[in-house]
Amino acid sequence: MELFQVGTDPWGQEILIRLSWGLLTLAFWAGVAFVIFHAVYAVVWKPKVETEASGASTAATAKIPEQIVRHNGAARMFHWVMAASMLVLLVTGFAPIIGLEFSWLDIHWIAGLILILCILYHIVHASFFLDFWSIWILPGDLKEAVERTKRQLGQQADVGKHGKYPLDHKLYHLAVSVFGVIVSVSGLLMMMKVENPIVPFNDTYYSDATWGLVYVLHGLSAVLFVTLTITHIYFAVRPEKLWITKAMIWGTVSKEDYLSHHDPKRWDVTPPKPKAKPRAKPKAKGSGVGTPKPARGAAT
Repeated sequence: MELFQVGTDPWGQEILIRLSWGLLTLAFWAGVAFVIFHAVYAVVWKPKVETEASGASTAATAKIPEQIVRHNGAARMFHWVMAASMLVLLVTGFAPIIGLEFSWLDIHWIAGLILILCILYHIVHASFFLDFWSIWILPGDLKEAVERTKRQLGQQADVGKHGKYPLDHKLYHLAVSVFGVIVSVSGLLMMMKVENPIVPFNDTYYSDATWGLVYVLHGLSAVLFVTLTITHIYFAVRPEKLWITKAMIWGTVSKEDYLSHHDPKRWDVTPPKPKAKPRAKPKAKGSGVGTPKPARGAAT
């Protein structure tokens, strides 16, 4: 299978044109194969693991609310708008390739701009209003990955519960972040070759070789999103993951689900203690406050 389609420029030099669309078929079936493999693995081969201790004392769990906010309203709005724009981009980008002809170009670049705005909004929101590092892979996650791999292979492993996001969520977030930025930047550049009111038309801004590289990066990222989307939807509807999906709809998880899957030491959800009001300073004796002033001219 060819990975790229190549051509020649006016000077006879070989240049990239775009990604080979055979990779679209490969990405689709790779996603389907993963879903089938994981579904069989979860039933047949997955090691039985005893329920882990909650890692919190009875006194500590008593302070945990019955409903814990996992995603606030702004985060949920971002997720669903981004999901809708991504699905529109995949349909309008690949449907014509498989033979479904329709007027797709304007819908595609408008959905692309919505995706870019979602990404910019999320960067600001996550950086200044959320726990920024909770979703990124940290050194402690690498040790957890080794221990979880041992457990999956049937070996003895010291695996504790994770924080707000497990390692697989962090890996998925990293992949979406990297390829989301690539597909967005390359798509914005490609708008220079499309008549639109946002980006000025200029199809000579880059050389043919550079345009070919932009097309390849855009196509590769888009094709990978086919596999990522299939796996994401699969995990969202798995019975043991529905509590996470419901949290993305309603915003909260129950105390039972929280204690079953999270380490309270790594994701503290107890309400902050109210700040004590400063005590009023006692009035000094002899300050004269509250005593009548002597009449004018009276002896002192």
